[in-house]
Amino acid sequence: MNTTMDRQIYNRTVKVDGVTIFYREAGNSKNPTLLLFHGFPTSSIMFKNLMVALSDKFHLIAPDYPSFGFSDVPTISDFEYSFENIALYMDKFIEAVKLKSFTIYLHDYGSYIGARICLKNPDKVAAIIVQNGNNYLEGHGPQWDESKDYWKNPTEEKKKKVYAFLSKEGTKEQYFAGVPERLHQNISPESWIMDWERLSRAGNLDIQFKLNCTYPTNFELFPAIQQYFRKHQPPALIIWGKHDVYFDVAEAYCYKRDLPDAQIHVLEGGHMALETNFEEVSHMISEFMKGNNPV
Repeated sequence: MNTTMDRQIYNRTVKVDGVTIFYREAGNSKNPTLLLFHGFPTSSIMFKNLMVALSDKFHLIAPDYPSFGFSDVPTISDFEYSFENIALYMDKFIEAVKLKSFTIYLHDYGSYIGARICLKNPDKVAAIIVQNGNNYLEGHGPQWDESKDYWKNPTEEKKKKVYAFLSKEGTKEQYFAGVPERLHQNISPESWIMDWERLSRAGNLDIQFKLNCTYPTNFELFPAIQQYFRKHQPPALIIWGKHDVYFDVAEAYCYKRDLPDAQIHVLEGGHMALETNFEEVSHMISEFMKGNNPV
């Protein structure tokens, strides 16, 4: 691991049960670690600016899940594409890179994968940062009805509608949907364009759809992660772009039920708050990390 004090991002790989996992690493490994779990449809690239900004004070690691970013894309016949199995691989990734303690950043899909990491490793999790990450039912409004209907009663006709999110336009929408036009200039076009290039690798769209069909297992996990919050009371920073059309802003305040000391910040941004509100988010994370990792 890197032990220097510079802001260089190191692009690395490690084998996890035969699957090559790509990850980015920055900062001195002797400093407090921030483990960054990306959402859909992106990868560790979503954290590049944050890693540069914070690497003088903290150690940051951001992996790409199998079939995302620059990690391997095992075939459906060779790999079980479920949130549970990807979390198992991320747990083994944590062992492979020898992380003993970390603050965990949960965003979108990364919230479900990270929740499973928290349940398996409560003693390793020093604190949690949730950025538009779903752990309560309030986050799923009527915009999810079509998908939920397909998951319960799948038909080919319904599949065509649900599958539409796996498209170039659907990928772009993850960044722009609901975001006020004045904030569009904050969103880097290469972000969603690279996401789509990676998603559209041979066979990957079917893989992504198969993974998405295991989504209901995340709802089943909510009581367990909420119990984890109540029992362990990890210091928590909750950041929400209020214009997120995927996860309703009402959810941000739900965390207070189980984590009464959680810091809640609702921003004038979207689902990808690191794009629309980078300065605010990076400052909040820096202050939160310093407050919960005194040197």
